[in-house]
Amino acid sequence: MSKKNYKTIGEITKELDLIDKKTGKLQTHTIRFWEKQFKQIKPSIKAGKRRYYSEKDVEIIKSIKNLLKNDGLTINGVKKLLNKNLDNVDLNTNISINSANLDKEDLKSKIKSIKNKINELKRFTNG
Repeated sequence: MSKKNYKTIGEITKELDLIDKKTGKLQTHTIRFWEKQFKQIKPSIKAGKRRYYSEKDVEIIKSIKNLLKNDGLTINGVKKLLNKNLDNVDLNTNISINSANLDKEDLKSKIKSIKNKINELKRFTNG
């Protein structure tokens, strides 16, 4: 295992800014919790129980954080997205289209957002 292709839990926590604002401590417990919740995260655990995450694991973790923290999905919502095939994905990502009050630019913006979600999911299934 080449160390430059793998990251430790601490490195990922810093990269994702999962740091307690009051104490400055890394919130590594968040990533360990996500490991238990999402079967897609599969770190290599070596001697001393040190976790090493592949680039694919890091991408999945970043997407999970984005879907939970930025898009407002629940744990179960993210699980559904990650567990379904792309053909059957329910993009329940707070992107609603109200045709009564929607102009062309709003529609383009929402379509772009949906395309971004689909591309994000493709990286998981093809990676």
